[in-house]
Amino acid sequence: MANNLPPQKKPSVGIELKSGSITLPILKVLTTDLAEIKQHLDLKLGKAPEFFRNAPIIIDLCELDEPLKKGLEFGELLNIVHAVSLVPVGMRGGNPEQQADAQALKLAVLAEVKGEPQVNQTAGANRRSVPPPRQPAVTSTKVIDQPVRSGQRVYAVGGDLIVMAQVSPGAEIMADGNIHVYGSLKGRALAGVQGNLEARIFCTDLQAQLVAIGGHYRTSESEDESFKGKLVQILLKDDALIIEQL
Repeated sequence: MANNLPPQKKPSVGIELKSGSITLPILKVLTTDLAEIKQHLDLKLGKAPEFFRNAPIIIDLCELDEPLKKGLEFGELLNIVHAVSLVPVGMRGGNPEQQADAQALKLAVLAEVKGEPQVNQTAGANRRSVPPPRQPAVTSTKVIDQPVRSGQRVYAVGGDLIVMAQVSPGAEIMADGNIHVYGSLKGRALAGVQGNLEARIFCTDLQAQLVAIGGHYRTSESEDESFKGKLVQILLKDDALIIEQL
């Protein structure tokens, strides 16, 4: 049988290199005590191991004072990070020796961001009191009419996200602003992902695997079954996520 399909047009170039917007978690190192770092990582990631498994991260040494930086074994730090299934892809801060170690291991060395607001930290010996992160202006709203299925990820950049259907287990919805789900929320919902601690999550049936606001999260293990099938809001109070019935 003859093939009457038109020949496929060959692209004029083999690749395209474009700028993009990808949000990566940042691991801020506040102490050179590797045992303490491991303890805090095990505690933090143990609440949602599957969510963080194989997640790419940036290791940030900017908060360490110069005398402390010299006492940090960067290679051992990477071993601890890999042991909890995180995948370092870059680092910033540190001294020239640590940056050289990072480059030798094919990690990107990123420039320090001067004047960048930081979140108050509670783990580590070198703690500081610093301003809260900036609150990005909400400029748009993204509306999804169809169910968000397992394995799908939806991100509303620079604004709110409204989902008019179910968010299935294994699905992930993200927004720089607020999230509204007019259906069952069974997957993961992350609001204020660029540091907006005033963001909120609203849904009509809370069964989420994980919810987060501005990097603060809680998992399904800590959810109250009494909220299922009811209109609720999730907000941040005193560095803790609170669920309130509306």
